[in-house]
Amino acid sequence: RWQKIFMFPLWSKMAVFWNKMFLTIIVLLIVLFLDAVREVRKYSSVHVNEKAANVNSSAFDHIQMKLFRSQRNLYLSGFSLFLWLVLRRTVTLLTQLAKEMASHAALETQVNDATEAAKKYMAENERLQEALSGKGDGRKKESTDATEEKLKAEVEHLKAELQKTSNAFHKAKTEVAAVKKQSEGLRREYDHLMKEFEQLQQNLNKEEDKKDL
Repeated sequence: RWQKIFMFPLWSKMAVFWNKMFLTIIVLLIVLFLDAVREVRKYSSVHVNEKAANVNSSAFDHIQMKLFRSQRNLYLSGFSLFLWLVLRRTVTLLTQLAKEMASHAALETQVNDATEAAKKYMAENERLQEALSGKGDGRKKESTDATEEKLKAEVEHLKAELQKTSNAFHKAKTEVAAVKKQSEGLRREYDHLMKEFEQLQQNLNKEEDKKDL
């Protein structure tokens, strides 16, 4: 189902601009984060100086409000930058998982085909051996011996191909399991960060409501 969804022509057209859009958003979030850091440092120093100078309460409250807003922008831009990178990593892992699953299915089909061919050649070899056991003609025996040797060589070759395909199948299966495990860990980390972000947002809203009062 996901392969059908991702095979839409729309995604291939958007993929050309996706990296540029991602880098643009990253640069924008970094600029906003650095600007928020600058504002926090600026109003923190002003806040300390004004508090030490014992100025009137209205100016002090105005500076405190500016400091609160700069801190809020810092948290929002920082979490947005981090979550955007997490989203990018999640998309990358999902893409790798889809590719590994596709290769896994292809290898499984190849293993089944090789197994069927090996069984077929082994059955033919057994029939030839049964036919040879009842006949003792010299020339026929030499011909059938050559045919038998040829079939044995083909069977050995097919067994080697089957072993190689089976090893590749197990390797792909291990890689798929590793990608799934990494994706699960990333999903748990993302859920944990979202909970912390919601809690921080609630705390910021409470502080802002207190400032408004």
